[in-house]
Amino acid sequence: MNTTNSVVTIYDTHVQAEHAIKELQLAGVDMKSLSIAARDTHTDEHVVGYYNAGDRMKYWGKVGAFWGGFWGLLFGSALFAIPGIGPILIAGPLMAWIVGGLEGAAVVGGVSAIGAALVSIGIPKDSVVKYEVALKTDKYMLIDHGTADAVARAKDIIAETEHSSCTVHGERVFA
Repeated sequence: MNTTNSVVTIYDTHVQAEHAIKELQLAGVDMKSLSIAARDTHTDEHVVGYYNAGDRMKYWGKVGAFWGGFWGLLFGSALFAIPGIGPILIAGPLMAWIVGGLEGAAVVGGVSAIGAALVSIGIPKDSVVKYEVALKTDKYMLIDHGTADAVARAKDIIAETEHSSCTVHGERVFA
């Protein structure tokens, strides 16, 4: 990746995360720059299945309608079983960063595969630990990654949404 700028936002509910993604889409933010990740705490109880149809992953479960809308909207999707966190559903470039880290045998001490992927794009390890804790506690993590200007624009849009935390990482510090 040529850029090292990201805005990472934590949402308490899928409704909040979905609203933010819709606001970003309406504002013309490139959907290929967005990733979303959340623990799938309901797979044991409610899942009927996962499958790929072309380049779209389908999910039938408790929040299947939420995830189903993102599989085609965001670039790439996957389900990972992350030790210490559990099953994680991911849509967007974060999926490719995780796969790249796993294939390259990237190891970052003390963090999961998700953490290693985030460190690889310039997010500090202390922040990564905070994001892993958010995922462990059933929060939704939304990442926009791109140029400093694109990330600043996304941050301004995200600032208008209901969220738990919003942090910019990268080349410039934003107010």
